[in-house]
Amino acid sequence: MARINWLDEDTDLPALDEHVQKLEHFTNSLADGVIDAAELAEQNEAVVAAMKAVQDELSDEQHAKVTTLLVELTALNIMATLHELTAERVKKVVGG
Repeated sequence: MARINWLDEDTDLPALDEHVQKLEHFTNSLADGVIDAAELAEQNEAVVAAMKAVQDELSDEQHAKVTTLLVELTALNIMATLHELTAERVKKVVGG
């Protein structure tokens, strides 16, 4: 597999969305607009498998850097989700 650039060259923002959209289990899960417990469990299993495949192959320094990356990315995803939920709630309140 060719190396994927993690950042958009123009904006310097994370650019993984287009690659996420290529995950068949992800797009299938989103098809009905509802993520059920089984779909969430399947995604959790995919993450665990990916982590296990990489974790033991990294040097301690690489492991620390990837750990920081994963933690920061998780924080960003949570913050972005909460931001979007708040924006939607405000739209509903003000009739937007």
